[in-house]
Amino acid sequence: MTSHFADRLYEAVKSKKTCLTVGLDPVYNRLPAAIRNHRQMNDEFDVAAAVDAIFDFCTQTMRIVAPMVPAIKMNIAFFERYFWEGIETYYALISEAEDLGLEIIGDVKRGDIGHTAESYALAHLENPELTGLEDTLVSDAITVNGYFGTDGIEPFAKTATEQGKGLFVLVRTSNPSATDIQDFADSKGVKMYEKVAEIVNQIADKPERIGTSGYSNVGMVVGGTSAQETSVLRNKYPKSWILVPGYGSQGASATDCIKFCKPDGTGALINASRSIIYAYEKPQYKEQFGDDWKRCIEQAVIDAKVDLANAMQTKL
Repeated sequence: MTSHFADRLYEAVKSKKTCLTVGLDPVYNRLPAAIRNHRQMNDEFDVAAAVDAIFDFCTQTMRIVAPMVPAIKMNIAFFERYFWEGIETYYALISEAEDLGLEIIGDVKRGDIGHTAESYALAHLENPELTGLEDTLVSDAITVNGYFGTDGIEPFAKTATEQGKGLFVLVRTSNPSATDIQDFADSKGVKMYEKVAEIVNQIADKPERIGTSGYSNVGMVVGGTSAQETSVLRNKYPKSWILVPGYGSQGASATDCIKFCKPDGTGALINASRSIIYAYEKPQYKEQFGDDWKRCIEQAVIDAKVDLANAMQTKL
């Protein structure tokens, strides 16, 4: 197993034959009834019961998807709301994902400069050497906010490179109001997201960050909902992995998202969260599998993989 994040990701995508990534955004009151009704997990206002339910759901979901996808994206916000109990659960799930052979992206969206950025980077990208935390693992990559410019990205990139980890910098997000700020143009017509992408590339393109696969361990987050305008970034910055949110529940199609992939199917991770992990809420899966929520999730992953593969074939 290579120690370079971009190379591990390249190998995982080729091995699983898909760029699909599953996001874990667990909300207690949307968990399967079989979990919520368990006598030890049936109180959403009891923090121990709630985090146990979330841990059980996420663990079982990862076991379902691990044979089929190269990576998962864990959104830390859904764990932080439970304070230290939730944070403990977040890191416990990272260990579970590691055992399953998944690449793990911590969707933490941190950002700052100087010593603060360095501390954030150590917290999320360096496996701790502190006594009592020897068995604790951190994610393989994280998301960061590039609003602070180079000063806010370099500390994360430095730690990621030293640790064999990765970084995805927010460039153009998938939410509707992103256009208000991220598409704001200067006097030369250069949009803000284009400038951010340029700065990210300057950091990503350094020799020490490029793996044998030709990809950098510093990538970008570019929403699939803006693919019509932003997919040009794929050809402009060929060494960057692009994390693509928006597929599924946020409305981006497979055709939109696949624009960020190279012809060999690498170069992008297309994330689906709610459309996969809550598949058992959808009529088409409920009709097929009834209350078997695991089969619903499994089939949703299969369908998403087929959808993306068909879109890729059409593109070629």
